[in-house]
Amino acid sequence: MYKEIVLKPKKEESLKRFHPWLFSGAIGRKPELLDEGEVVRVLSSDGKFLGVGHYQIGSISVRILSFRDEQIDDAFYRESILRAYKLRHELQLVRDDNNTFRLLHGEGDHLPGLIIDIYGDTAVIQAHSVGMHNDLALITDALKQIIPPGRLKHIFYKSEGTLPFKAGLAPEDAYISGGEDVDGIALENGLKFHIDWLKGQKTGFFIDQRENRQLFAYYAKDRQVLNMFCYTGGFSVYALRGGARNVVSVDSSAKAVSLTDLNVHLNFGEDPRHSSSAEDAFKYLKQMPEGKYDLIVLDPPAFAKHRGAISNALQGYKKLNLSAMEKIAPGGILFTFSCSQVITKEQFRLAVFSAAAISGRKVRILHQLTQPADHPINIYHPEGEYLKGLILQVE
Repeated sequence: MYKEIVLKPKKEESLKRFHPWLFSGAIGRKPELLDEGEVVRVLSSDGKFLGVGHYQIGSISVRILSFRDEQIDDAFYRESILRAYKLRHELQLVRDDNNTFRLLHGEGDHLPGLIIDIYGDTAVIQAHSVGMHNDLALITDALKQIIPPGRLKHIFYKSEGTLPFKAGLAPEDAYISGGEDVDGIALENGLKFHIDWLKGQKTGFFIDQRENRQLFAYYAKDRQVLNMFCYTGGFSVYALRGGARNVVSVDSSAKAVSLTDLNVHLNFGEDPRHSSSAEDAFKYLKQMPEGKYDLIVLDPPAFAKHRGAISNALQGYKKLNLSAMEKIAPGGILFTFSCSQVITKEQFRLAVFSAAAISGRKVRILHQLTQPADHPINIYHPEGEYLKGLILQVE
């Protein structure tokens, strides 16, 4: 029997609306001996069952795994991951020309604190809660049962950067199984990418931009393209396939630029249409000639990782977009994104609107973009909609 947390009076409404987070201020009482990561039952002040989930230390005290009174065991994980895997099949993401997709997206797949990305025959698991770290063996066993052995040869655990280091908890990035003869090459819509899950950002690749990259290729034909914050060069590779005249990839990280060059070479060899530069984005935009590019993508890392950074982040988005709008060729297309979860769609749009107003140019919204279906948003957890994007025409 799991230990129980009892809420203060009238603090159960969010859980009744199936929001998967219980905040510390709602707790009336809890056991004195309660380890971080333990599975707990949550009760209302009058003793009614509300949910079962992982306890953790911090403002979010419980991440709800189920609103049914059930055991969090091997069968629970097997059924949960199987549902997610079936959905990816229904989305037609498991194909001969596409073996890169997000299998498990935390709250969006009703397993808060857990990310699983698939790159070819490798699964990369990332825990964002101590509870998921503790349940790693159950998760791994479920994966092996669900994905055929021919499709799953390696499982890599990458949680050093997402879990706190403390006594008794020292997650190490390492292979849980496999790890030999790994080529690290995955396919996305027929294009090859080298995925650096060992040292790369997140799990090694930004899968969430897959459909937006496809749309970028559509606009790239015969255009002069600038890919800012290129990281692994996803937008650059798609632009080249889309028929761009020239593509320039820019990132402040020399390692990222090298990875971009590698991915371009994987698909197109020594293609003279592509060049790259390790340089600060704001400096590059300031110094580049007006009208040089007629297709630009701005896909920066998260400018705000907590609410205290929102104001500065919005100024950063405004400044970045203003620089691009001032320099892009007349009639040019600008793809601009924010992946900061704490920045709302409205705030991001206002920052871009402010940049447009200051530029004095005519700007139209052609598309409003978000994350793809393998990064689903739990309708009861709107915070899960983190990726915001706009495609603009600048006259």
